[in-house]
Parts: sequence; structure tokens; C-alpha cells
Amino acid sequence: MKWISTWGEHLGRRFAIIGHDVPCKGDFSLNDLAGGAGRLDVLLRAVNTALFVSHGIREDTQIILHLGGSGSRRIRFDGGKLRGVHPDERSIAGHVRAVVRSPIPPIGVWSEHSSGICHSGGGLAQTLDEWMQEGCQILVMDAEGSPLREGIEQTECFVLSDHKPFNEDEMSLLSRFGKVSIGSQWLQGHACIAIVHHILDGI
Repeated sequence: MKWISTWGEHLGRRFAIIGHDVPCKGDFSLNDLAGGAGRLDVLLRAVNTALFVSHGIREDTQIILHLGGSGSRRIRFDGGKLRGVHPDERSIAGHVRAVVRSPIPPIGVWSEHSSGICHSGGGLAQTLDEWMQEGCQILVMDAEGSPLREGIEQTECFVLSDHKPFNEDEMSLLSRFGKVSIGSQWLQGHACIAIVHHILDGI
């Protein structure tokens, strides 16, 4: 099923993930993604799972990485436009590093860095506002939420965190949205995305 935004555009599946310790500017080593890059490896696996299938890419899916927590830089990967990115962590990390080496655009302004990869200033608050303006139905991934299969046809935008739980500011921003669960265990972000795809693919 495809949903239509208030502007008549097709809305695909969207994911937003927060990287609390990932640097939003400067540089990092591709050989230390789980350490010096602030657990960027968690976000890279999320991108890989969100966008890539065995022999192709999900053209109806976008994922936004929030670097430095919920108020620094955002990087959006758009499966419908993505070119030159291979489905492995090091390749994706190279593109992220190229972005963080460049100046941060103004808040709310999306600047294309390469085909299918854009970045913008701002954080989770801006992403939520943009999604709501576009008519997205937003759900928060939470092990204590309602089962995801209930009302799944009404949503296409999911918010999740990295290896750390949402902080107080993020919880405040997300408090107005429903929480959904895919089980009682706290799973890694990329596993949650894979299960969401599995459920939506079956509708």
C-alpha cells in the first residue's frame, strides 16, 4: 500500500535513527567505526537493512541518520535516487565521512551531497515537523509499545534509537506519537527495521 501526502506525493517507508555519539562534523577513521566514530556501525547496519535487498534496493524507502544526538546534522539516504553506494558498512561509512567533512547546511535546508544522499542542519524535532507537514503517520519503536501489527496500515514512518535509549528531550518530542513493539526483547535497530519490512511486505 502507498500513502499520499498532503501535496499529492507518494509516501514510502521512512525510518529515523538517532546516533547519540556519532560526530556531526570533522573526521573519523573507517577502521574504528564502533569506537572513535561513536558507534556509527549501528547506524550503518540500519542503512544497509533499510535500503538493500539481496539483488537490489528498496526504492520506496528513506532513512535519516541524526548525528550528534537530536540537534546537529541529519543525513538522508533515499533508495529511489541512491547511486554508487554498496551494501557494506565500510562503503556506507565512506559516504557518511565525506558528508561530515563538509559544512553543515542551515536548519531545514536539505543540500544534495551526492545522488540519493542529502544532509541538513537540525535534528529530530525538524524531522518530525517535516514528516507531519507531509502527512506522515509516525510511530516510535519501543519494546513496551503496542504490537506493531495493530494498525500497521496507517503508518509508514518509524523512529528508533541507537545503542542508547532515547534521552529525556527526545522522549518529550516523541510523547505525542504512538509506540509500537515487535516483541518483548530490546532488539538492535537494524533487526527492528528488518522485521518492519517483513511485516509491511506481507500486507
